[in-house]
Amino acid sequence: MMTHVLILEDDRASMKALERILMDDSEDICVHAASSYEEAEELLNRETRYGLFLLDVNLGGEDREDIGGILFAREIRERFCYTFTPIVMVTAVGAMEMQAYRELHCYQYIMKPFLPEQVREVVDKVLSKERQEEPPVITVKREGVNYQVKCADIRYIEAVHRGVMLHLKDENWRLPYVTLRQILSKLPDGMFLQCHRMFVVNRQEVEYYDLVNRMVKLKGCADNVEIGVTYKAEIGRIVSG
Repeated sequence: MMTHVLILEDDRASMKALERILMDDSEDICVHAASSYEEAEELLNRETRYGLFLLDVNLGGEDREDIGGILFAREIRERFCYTFTPIVMVTAVGAMEMQAYRELHCYQYIMKPFLPEQVREVVDKVLSKERQEEPPVITVKREGVNYQVKCADIRYIEAVHRGVMLHLKDENWRLPYVTLRQILSKLPDGMFLQCHRMFVVNRQEVEYYDLVNRMVKLKGCADNVEIGVTYKAEIGRIVSG
């Protein structure tokens, strides 16, 4: 499984060194590098789902008043999809940033000047921990609080007025101001299937697809989910193949 890593480092030599170390470390790592806060923000706003952030604390180099990396980490944490995503700080200064690390739930930090084996050790430790986590979860905000929901507990997702409804095995959760597209981008690849512009189903919860009546029958659930006309052909290919 490919892990996308966003690096924010304004020193070109350090940035290239980090890129090379990560790419040499694993073929399953895709690196996205930014040399400024603005470039990093542009990368963050793309559709890519990042599994790790490496952030230089002081984007002004020797200017210890410039804590652009910490400010960017705060922006990351404000996005509910990245509430628990690992952030590793890269810094030449240790003690002054420790409080910020705790506030932002940073997993590790790498001291400059760094050695390749030090970077590999930290990154491997962080990513191996993430890859061992089971089952897959998504982070959602409900009534101002972030929750981790097991993907296996979601039967289907429905677009509702100004939000979405998670139809779970035991209850339903309404999430305001979230779109179906946003939720889809957070879900594990291949586990869920959009069958209608208003519905996404958990493929593990499907008992069968009724293409004639354009309905999805779910296991142990009275609800039937509609198959949209424009999705019927694609679902037909999945069923037959």
